[in-house]
Amino acid sequence: MKSYLLWGIFSISGILLVFTLFRHRYAFNWIGSLCLNVAIAAFLLYIVNLLGPYTTVEVPLNATTVGTVSVLGVPGLLMLVAMKLWIV
Repeated sequence: MKSYLLWGIFSISGILLVFTLFRHRYAFNWIGSLCLNVAIAAFLLYIVNLLGPYTTVEVPLNATTVGTVSVLGVPGLLMLVAMKLWIV
């Protein structure tokens, strides 16, 4: 019963979010730039992992790292690489 209630709340809030985003004409630009940033971040992380055997640096490709790189850009990628080299 509890899981059905949570899924119902999640579904309704998702529908309301989509409705609110599509009401404004600038929402498409915002969604497009968000998707572009996420795609570029995933591509950059893929390139870092592709060069992993040569540089011994492998940064995992997950939602947290993609979000960090998509928000912070190249400095975020360099921060993740530095954390991987320094901490781990």
